[in-house]
Amino acid sequence: MQLVTRPVQIAIVGAAACDEATLRLARDAGSELARGGATVLCGGRGGVMEAACEGAKRRGGRTVGILPGLDETSTPANDWLDVVLYTGLNQARNQILVLSARSVLAIGGGWGTLSEIAFALKFRVPVVLLSSWNLRRPDGLNDPLLFEARTAEDAARLALHASVRSATAT
Repeated sequence: MQLVTRPVQIAIVGAAACDEATLRLARDAGSELARGGATVLCGGRGGVMEAACEGAKRRGGRTVGILPGLDETSTPANDWLDVVLYTGLNQARNQILVLSARSVLAIGGGWGTLSEIAFALKFRVPVVLLSSWNLRRPDGLNDPLLFEARTAEDAARLALHASVRSATAT
């Protein structure tokens, strides 16, 4: 029997409403992740999520949205998703999103993004920050699972690299 091999799943998290520069970063990051063979996971809505999916799809990648509502009428999904999963869990779906990923790439974002970053770090999922939260541990130590990137290309490279390290650690 031959084992099924799956592409690595990387979550891109960020605000549903953001400026054009942030959307560009998300599109480019999604494209680079697809070029690297990753499946892009996201919250399935607009803003960073939609732009990341657009970038991935235009590069021939696969996208999955994990949405907070019960169905399309309560929570419309963005048009760039291959797979749409309705959870009915509202913000609790953030934990499902990060636990389904080998690494998380945060681009911009607000409180929801911060909760996704916190869940990821709590559950030892590597996080790459791109124009996102400025996070430091209160004890001054570096967190080995937290990375900062300056460009979308660098962020995708770091997320892919971290996902490989994450897979070998489990």
